[in-house]
Amino acid sequence: MTHATTPVPYRVLARRRETDDTVTLDLTPAATPMSPFRPGQYAMLYAFGTGEIPLSTSRIDGTVLSHTVRAVGKVSEALCRAEPGDWIGTRGPYGTAWGSPPKGGDVLVVAGGIGLAPLRPLIEEVLAEPESYGTVSVLTGYRDPGGQLFLDDLPRWSTRAHVRATVDAPGPGWRGATGLVTALLDGADFRPGHCAAYLCGPEAMMRATARELRRRGVPADRIRVSLERNMRCATAWCGHCQLGPVLVCRDGPVLDWERVQDLLSLPER
Repeated sequence: MTHATTPVPYRVLARRRETDDTVTLDLTPAATPMSPFRPGQYAMLYAFGTGEIPLSTSRIDGTVLSHTVRAVGKVSEALCRAEPGDWIGTRGPYGTAWGSPPKGGDVLVVAGGIGLAPLRPLIEEVLAEPESYGTVSVLTGYRDPGGQLFLDDLPRWSTRAHVRATVDAPGPGWRGATGLVTALLDGADFRPGHCAAYLCGPEAMMRATARELRRRGVPADRIRVSLERNMRCATAWCGHCQLGPVLVCRDGPVLDWERVQDLLSLPER
């Protein structure tokens, strides 16, 4: 197993289109794989000749890793164009993990847009042991119905969890909720004092959700968020991801709300 600063080659095993601008790549190692990943951790993926970006795993299956990529820049666009058989440089695993929820407690997952991708391995882990937890709720928010991810997973998740989605712009045929994802909390079944909450998405969404959960009585140290501020090196050398005393690439991306609530009081610039 390797954890190197030099990218090692992984081959694209499969490519699935999730939305108009988002794909999921399944990667398999060419030789020695990276060390095992835990839900919430990330890898640096290198598109040869273009550059590299940090991406959390969206599925962990032995040495096969899945990463869900949205085309928003040169590197992510290059990765989205990758086809089965192509090679991608990888290094990792890096960062902190979500951690397993306390046994017997309720589990609340709240995602905004592509923020569902880093939460997917956690959801799979929890739903594989339904007897170990109380209620499980998965709440997601998108700009429009076309942005929804992992549509093949939702029916399976719905048999063991309360799964709801909301959108900003519903469009024709949309039968779900409309509005902010925080409005879905009213319909979620969880005990604030016995709940672990996991949030990933735009910072404004995580701030609003965390503050609403605190208002409802969820302890700050039971609310975990995943940050992605300007991560570049993954080794805490360059300082681009510094947030107060926190270096997100090393101390995060997953952090307790208790630790970062004051740091995130100001919007990202």
